Amino acid sequence: MQLRPTPQGVRLAAAATTAALAAAFLSAAPAAADGDELAQVRAALETPANLDDDAGGNANADDPAIWSHPDDRDGDLIVATLKKGGLAVYDTAGREIQRLAAPTPPRPGDEAGRFNNVDLIYGFQLGRRKVDLAVVSDRGRDTVRTYAIDPAKAEDHRAPLTDVTDPAAPPVFSSSLDEINEQATAYGLASWKDARGTSYVALSRRHTSRIGTVRLEATAAGTVTYRHVRDVDLPTSFALPGGGTWAPCEDPGEGPQVEGMVADPENGVLFAAQEDVGIWRIPLGSGTPQLVDKVREYGVPAAYDPETEECAPSGPDPGVGGRHLTADAEGLSIYRQDDGEGYLLASSQGDNTFVVYDRENPAQYLGHFRVAPGTTVDGSEVCDGAMVTSAPIGGFENGLLVVHDGVNTPTVTDGNGEVRENTNFKLVDWEDVADPLDLDVTPGDWDPRD
Repeated sequence: MQLRPTPQGVRLAAAATTAALAAAFLSAAPAAADGDELAQVRAALETPANLDDDAGGNANADDPAIWSHPDDRDGDLIVATLKKGGLAVYDTAGREIQRLAAPTPPRPGDEAGRFNNVDLIYGFQLGRRKVDLAVVSDRGRDTVRTYAIDPAKAEDHRAPLTDVTDPAAPPVFSSSLDEINEQATAYGLASWKDARGTSYVALSRRHTSRIGTVRLEATAAGTVTYRHVRDVDLPTSFALPGGGTWAPCEDPGEGPQVEGMVADPENGVLFAAQEDVGIWRIPLGSGTPQLVDKVREYGVPAAYDPETEECAPSGPDPGVGGRHLTADAEGLSIYRQDDGEGYLLASSQGDNTFVVYDRENPAQYLGHFRVAPGTTVDGSEVCDGAMVTSAPIGGFENGLLVVHDGVNTPTVTDGNGEVRENTNFKLVDWEDVADPLDLDVTPGDWDPRD
């Protein structure tokens, strides 16, 4: 299915009314697999620690993308966001080979760049050449930033990414610098190409339920800009069985936002994780979004306490939540096989696990696992972003899963003995995930360049 652009400003409602949509998809949670047990898998490698303070360059790991070299697996890369710390590039042994800074503030007092999510576009026509792009949501500046990947430099591990963002690229959602500084800006991100080879990027808007789509365009100057083509607004409140409605508790003035997203153009959909609600399946063309799984906390009444600045339950659990995801629902990724088959993976951040669904029928739950501490590499906790590939990558002949670790160990302290915020990424052999869950291992079945 191809994306059908609509004029900017057209808001595609999730249904005729929010309550009607929620009621339509308030079905029973997907059935668990027989003998459902939490599989314990171990990471083979990890990237260096990132420390979120001035001494560490304010580097806070968030989201990875896995790039396949066209000719040489030694040149395969992991590109990852570090928020204010910019963008890091790693080889498949986890060694950092490049660091790119986030933009500085345009005016004194403005927000600086803050890189949130990253994804890839293969074969983008830029002038007379085709290039692979890493595309990044700059939450600080409300833009999409684009980086061309040089295969020759990747093969030699020599700073393979070059910024090709058009300096005049517009804000994705904001109308002014002052509005950008309010930081209701581009947040989650997913990219894809349609059947005609046109490149698109979906971006969620922080603190809202909005997902915007832009079309990437090359400029005469050899840079990349974009044009806003449509917005989708997901529901912010939901009808409950027996009457009444429920809305997730958020900080005052904020809505239930989306961050984790992944595009599935072969099946014509975008998957989006609304953090306090669940996972949506959104048509890339026209059509109604479908809530395919809910977080366990769905429907539980809660109220914001201004003294603690936290949400606390304010009533009994009505028992209408899902059985697999513990809020927040976060990073989404697809293990791609031929003919649109494969698996959808989701980070269940609240219980430090990952959930696996059937890609074509995501209502079919297939199992869950934890990236647990191993002998030489610790596990993954509070995972934001993740990416999996079925293609052979570096030394991972059976495919690779890369996950964010929000609580990296060993603990690092500063000169005053204070614990420094420490994050990184774990590299997991796909076979180690697939074996205990009885999933497929199909290296070479899917090629990102096809």
